[in-house]
Amino acid sequence: MQDAFGNPQRIVVLGGSSDIARAIAVRLCRERARTVVLAGRSEALLSDAASELREAGATEVPLVRFDAAVPSSAAATVEACLEAAGGPVDLVVVAVGALGDQALDEDDATRALEVVNATYTWPVAALSALRGRLVAQGTGRILVCSSVAGVRVRRANYLYGGAKAGLDATCVGMAESLRGTGVALQILRPGFVRSKMTHGRPDVPFATDVDAVADVAVAGLSSGQPVLWSPPILRYVFAVLGLLPQGVWRRLPG
Repeated sequence: MQDAFGNPQRIVVLGGSSDIARAIAVRLCRERARTVVLAGRSEALLSDAASELREAGATEVPLVRFDAAVPSSAAATVEACLEAAGGPVDLVVVAVGALGDQALDEDDATRALEVVNATYTWPVAALSALRGRLVAQGTGRILVCSSVAGVRVRRANYLYGGAKAGLDATCVGMAESLRGTGVALQILRPGFVRSKMTHGRPDVPFATDVDAVADVAVAGLSSGQPVLWSPPILRYVFAVLGLLPQGVWRRLPG
């Protein structure tokens, strides 16, 4: 259960090798989190993350393997993670997605499906499996890593952006459905983040780094704000960008 200051002590991370999720978990372990279940595809990356979390203060870091390319595995993965947690879960971080390569993916049905399954279908299936369990528990928080790429989709990455748009919209609705249940869902919308996912890609305006996003996320968990933007200025930037005609939008660089 959360401590007297509201800090989560038992956490599940779906996408445990994600740079952002890992940085968030490290900060929470430095505060009071002691059990962190890491779920992901790469055993090597999960083991590396587990070592870092133990150094930050975690005492139990069970590992659960799954492949987001297989949405039918989501429910079983959630069950395995909740069982591995060994008790009521205070926080679930959902950081699952695949950026892909737009130029290669857009004319390849198999590759396009891989992006959509990992970025939208698997996370939604996992959230659906998770919702009832947390509602029955009567408490808990969910933090879903979305992206500003889904706020207004661009031609340059419309498969990833479209999948994030669907996930983001689904989470807005799910958050409303959780009102009054004791469970809350928050959406994290980072901009371009310098991480292993974006390695080799040029920076865009308002680019940020993993540590800055994690700081926003952890502070946002305490604030209870429904949507967390990183950097925070993007809330206002996209309020303006959302008003632009499509003909202007498509001409913007980046």
